[in-house]
Amino acid sequence: MNLQQLRIIREAARCNYNLTEVANTLYTSQSGVSRHIKELEDELNIELFIRQGKRLVNMTEPGLELVIIAERILNEISNIRRLSTSFSTKDEGSLVIATTHSQARYILPNVIKLFSAEFPQVNLIINQASSEDISQMLLNGEADIGIDKQKMASSSIVTYPFYRWHYAVIAPKSHPLAGEKQITLAMLNRLPLITYRTGVFPRNSIDVAFSSAGLAPNIILSAQESDVIKAYVEAGLGIGILVDKMFDIKHNSQLIKIDSEHLFSSHIAWIGLKRYQLQRNYIWRFIQLCNQELSIKQIKASAHASEDKWHTIDYQI
Repeated sequence: MNLQQLRIIREAARCNYNLTEVANTLYTSQSGVSRHIKELEDELNIELFIRQGKRLVNMTEPGLELVIIAERILNEISNIRRLSTSFSTKDEGSLVIATTHSQARYILPNVIKLFSAEFPQVNLIINQASSEDISQMLLNGEADIGIDKQKMASSSIVTYPFYRWHYAVIAPKSHPLAGEKQITLAMLNRLPLITYRTGVFPRNSIDVAFSSAGLAPNIILSAQESDVIKAYVEAGLGIGILVDKMFDIKHNSQLIKIDSEHLFSSHIAWIGLKRYQLQRNYIWRFIQLCNQELSIKQIKASAHASEDKWHTIDYQI
């Protein structure tokens, strides 16, 4: 048994058993990948994969257990490599954050300003990505921290609550809706609406709210990003529904935000970190700056605890 075999087992699970993709990821040949898998199965005297002909379609129970073990071993190998750098230059290095455009634009500037003042020798890199890609970037080691408006689902990622967000209804200041004391879904249902596209996380709760009320809203335009929604509301095409944190009166002076917390469910934005991985001290501090309810001790303990022994820290946000 060797590390390359463990890497292949891990990547096979990540790549949905596509050996061509595994080979490309590990910069080797498909024949070499197949040979390593066969040699490992022969050594262990068990089948790790379920096959249809020569094609891998799933993992056996022992194979699934081995993926978990391989992930831990490879993480520890990575930690060993990081030891020297982590302890010799504690306040120097880089911090790579994977997040969406909206988080980078509206949420992170104040946190990053505080962090940069405290750690001027740390080079910050923000990689803007879709929600779907953020988890994968953490797992692949392409990012140190992930930040998103929804929770990252992988058991290999530990998550910390960042802030609570609500939906906001926005309209031009001159719109009749701006003068209402309390708006209702029925009021919105009669108007042309602009919001997130179907399939993007924030859209789900909006659809559920209208559907539960027996309404079918007139959504005339759907977009990926909050900035696009605001642009078309400013153009007078309709009323917008977006994440409240993405509205800034200083930059959207022609619009008004209308209280709508009572209409839709609230949600929590999350910070994600790869579990069991050795981190530099400034990474723990960055998370604490995002959520000052957390102590460094709590943050570290959560990152190194097994999933079944960890729960979301209960606090008011």
